[in-house]
Amino acid sequence: MPLSRATTCILGLLGALTACETLGPPDPIPPNAERITAPPEFATWWQSTEACSGRTGSLRRIEWYVVPGARTIETSEGPKVGLWSHSSAGVRIILAGDYASSELVVRHEMLHALLDRGGHPAEYFQQRCRLTWETWGQSE
Repeated sequence: MPLSRATTCILGLLGALTACETLGPPDPIPPNAERITAPPEFATWWQSTEACSGRTGSLRRIEWYVVPGARTIETSEGPKVGLWSHSSAGVRIILAGDYASSELVVRHEMLHALLDRGGHPAEYFQQRCRLTWETWGQSE
């Protein structure tokens, strides 16, 4: 049975509100993290990540942070070398200082931003872009 136009509009509105709720408040930034301006090479890496993923986006919308001198960043899921988040505060990428100039780590987090999702879909992270420790540097 087809839904009425009013029912369809209400369901659409509820879906949109639910999606907004999933953004919620931002995760805390590590206390010793420093906000940085994306270095020039990030623009080149962004273009490469757009090309391999087939997605486009704005590098300027990302707030970048580095935790100086850190090999990892402690999270509730264990230590990480990079973190991507999208919340009501916007899009953030936080990098452990030891990996702040690692093309693999930076582009891995960029791919999260372009996909606007967590997780690691194999199609993007392994096959298309090869942005995992296991696939980095492999040729097609």
